[in-house]
Amino acid sequence: MTERSELTIRGRIVSASVVLDDGVVLTSRERITAVRSFAQWRAVHPDLPEPPFSGTLLPGLVDIHNHGGFGHRFDTVDAAAARAAASAHHASGSTTVVASVVTGPAAEMVAQTAVLRELAEEGVLGGIHVEGPFLSESRCGAQDPRFLRDPDLHLTDQLLAAGGARLRAMTLAPERPGYVELARRLVDHGVVVALGHSDADYLTFRDALYPNGSGGLVTHLANGMPPLHHRDAGPVAAALVAAAAGDVFLELIGDGVHVDPGFAALVFATAPERVALVTDAMQAAGLGNGEYRLGPQSVTVRDGVARVGNGSIAGGLSTLLQCVARAVHESGISLRDAVLAATCTPATALGLPDVGDLRPGHFADLVTVDDDLQLRRVLRRGQWLS
Repeated sequence: MTERSELTIRGRIVSASVVLDDGVVLTSRERITAVRSFAQWRAVHPDLPEPPFSGTLLPGLVDIHNHGGFGHRFDTVDAAAARAAASAHHASGSTTVVASVVTGPAAEMVAQTAVLRELAEEGVLGGIHVEGPFLSESRCGAQDPRFLRDPDLHLTDQLLAAGGARLRAMTLAPERPGYVELARRLVDHGVVVALGHSDADYLTFRDALYPNGSGGLVTHLANGMPPLHHRDAGPVAAALVAAAAGDVFLELIGDGVHVDPGFAALVFATAPERVALVTDAMQAAGLGNGEYRLGPQSVTVRDGVARVGNGSIAGGLSTLLQCVARAVHESGISLRDAVLAATCTPATALGLPDVGDLRPGHFADLVTVDDDLQLRRVLRRGQWLS
């Protein structure tokens, strides 16, 4: 890392607030102070040397569903390992990472949440997402079925106490007995209720999407739920209808494995400003074939796909910037919509402050890429990562 200082970064700007073919982002210490066109900057600074053109400037990416990567895990009580996972994703362009805890023994989930809270309070993590254990056995995917259970308020209170205000979201299956009371408890504590790993029918899933009126979240749409069918619409249709109405946000794993590019195009066409691209990354992200772990289970990576022993896909292997590139190059999504889905939308979905956009007052989090969306440099909190 380099020392924090005042920076003037020039390039093509693509963000929620502004799109400029030739713009300048000004930072001081860890905050953005101004975003201007280059012509405006030159008019104010006629005598300064012209800053070099750095390529395309994007806000630092925001990944709200991430189990680890680059050999490290978030489902751990080893703070150094979790910190290493976060740092590796920061360097790949995801300057804000919400760490996801996977289903496991209750005491382990609570202990892991407590460790992640400390890192979130340091600013290393953007928050915590708990995925399970109140999920459907028939749609468990890579969640270990041995530890799935009906909603339990006592365990939930333990998780809430361990995570505090840093616990941002929890994934639940709405068909399990006790869902309504548990969802209310989460909403009362400011936690976003995310529906997923569910075998619910259309009406059950639709009615459960609104525990706090609006603003809910669907965990990795189409994965961990029945496929969309014209005579049995199920959770996918319920989620798409609600997102199109502006009521919920939809996670979409953009790694090219979990969903077909055409399905991704359908989701963006239905509700482009409600899509949150996520990686669902796990320990093997950024690495190659081999044996890894996700929670209590062993994972085998072969030919670019991670699977647990039952054959289910066990998380993603891509970075969020790679997901953005796939959305653009394979699904035909506009660059602005793809960037929005990896920055402002996920930040809004979980109420993460001061990230996800290039605007004065926000953290100086910025990614520079080339014309093919290949990473050049990452600025996080006003520091270049290299």
